Amino acid sequence: MPCPALPDGFDFTDPDLLQDRVPLPEFAQLRQTEPVRWITQPPRISGFDDAGYWAVTRHEDVKYVSTHPELFSSNLNTAVIRFNESISRDQIEVQKLIMLNMDPPEHTRVRQIVQRGFTPRAIRSLEEALRTRARSIVETALDRAGPDGSFDFVTNVAVELPLQAIAELIGVPQEDRSKIFDWSNKMAAYDDPEYAITEEIGAEAAMEIVSYSMNLAAARKECPAKDIVSQLVAAEDEGNLSSDEFGFFVILLAVAGNETTRNAITHGMHAFLTHPGQWELYKRERPDTTAEEIVRWATPVVSFQRTATQDTEIGDARIKMGDRVGVFYSSANHDPDVFEHPDAFDITRDPNPHLGFGGGGPHFCLGKSLAVLEINLIFNAIADVLPDLRLVSDPRRLRSAWLNGVKELQVSAR
Repeated sequence: MPCPALPDGFDFTDPDLLQDRVPLPEFAQLRQTEPVRWITQPPRISGFDDAGYWAVTRHEDVKYVSTHPELFSSNLNTAVIRFNESISRDQIEVQKLIMLNMDPPEHTRVRQIVQRGFTPRAIRSLEEALRTRARSIVETALDRAGPDGSFDFVTNVAVELPLQAIAELIGVPQEDRSKIFDWSNKMAAYDDPEYAITEEIGAEAAMEIVSYSMNLAAARKECPAKDIVSQLVAAEDEGNLSSDEFGFFVILLAVAGNETTRNAITHGMHAFLTHPGQWELYKRERPDTTAEEIVRWATPVVSFQRTATQDTEIGDARIKMGDRVGVFYSSANHDPDVFEHPDAFDITRDPNPHLGFGGGGPHFCLGKSLAVLEINLIFNAIADVLPDLRLVSDPRRLRSAWLNGVKELQVSAR
C-alpha cells in the first residue's frame, strides 16, 4: 500500500533535505509499507530526461541490486543519482570514464589493475607512516586551537588523514595535498551555494586532477619509483593503466576515498561526543568493531543509482528497462530486519553487515581496508591526545543530493 507518511513531491535526493537531515523516519516508513517506491521528479531536475527513479530501501533489496550488474547498470546513467539540472548529457557521458560508473567486463579489467594498490600487504606498508601522521594531525590541531581550546574538527582533523593517505598511496607530494582537497571539494560540492560551485567549475576541477595525475603517470613511466603509480602505469602493454585511465582513477580516489572517509570520521566524532558512554568505552577498550559501526552510523554515501537493463522486478515493483533505481544505503543500514536496535550507536556491534562500503558485487569499496585503518588510527590518536574533547556546536551539513556530508564541526579541547 502507499506510504502514508510520504507527502506528494517528497524526494530523497532533494539537496535541501539532505542539508537538513538524513530522512531516516521516511526510510523506515517505506521499508514497512512500500520498500521499492517510485519517486516522481520534474523533468531535468536531476540532469536526466525522465520522470523520476525507484527508491530501494530494504537491506536485502539494496544487496540484490548491487550484486546483479547484468540487470542494474552503473554505466548507462552513471552511479550519481542527481546532478544539477543544468548538466548536459555530454558532461554525464564523460563521467563514464570513472571506474565507479563502469560495468563488467570493462570494470573488471580496470579494477583488477588498480586493486594492486589495495592488497593487505600494500595497506600494511602504509600503517606506520599513517599512525605517525594521525598523531601529528591531532597534536597540530591542539596546538592551533583558539584561546578557549576550540577548533573546527573537519578542517583541522577529519580532512587531513584521508588526504595524506591518498598522497602516501599514489606518491603525490604532501605539499600538493591541498590541491587535491580543493579539487575534490569542487567536484563534490556543486549543490552547496556556500561554495558557489557551478557544474563548469566542478568539471574544471576534475580536469585539473586528470591533468595533474597524467603528468604524474608520465613521470613514473619515464622514471619508475617504488610506489603504486609505477605499478599501475609503468607498462601499459602488460595490462596496466593508460595515463588518462590513471587520471580518472585519481578522481575516484579524491572523491570516493577522501570525501567519504573524511565524513565518516566527522560523523564518528559527533556520535562519540553525543554518546559519551560510547566515548568512555572506546577510550578504555578500543574495540576492533569501532570503525565498522562508525561507517554504518555515518553512511557517508546516502545513495547511488543503477539503471535497469531490461524489464525486471524487485519484490512487488515492476521495473522497466531504462528506469533509474536508487539504492539507499542509509536506509539499508537502519533496517531492523538486519540490525538489532539500528538507531543505537554501538561500537561493540557484532556482527555488523552494514552496506556503508556498498552492497557487495563488483562495486564493493576497493579501499575498505584503508578506510578502516584510517578511522582506527585517527580515533586512537584523538583518544590519546584529546580524551576530553567536547562539542561546541551542532554540525553544519553539506547541501548535497547523495552525500551525508559535514562542512564544519566546532569542538573544544577544554
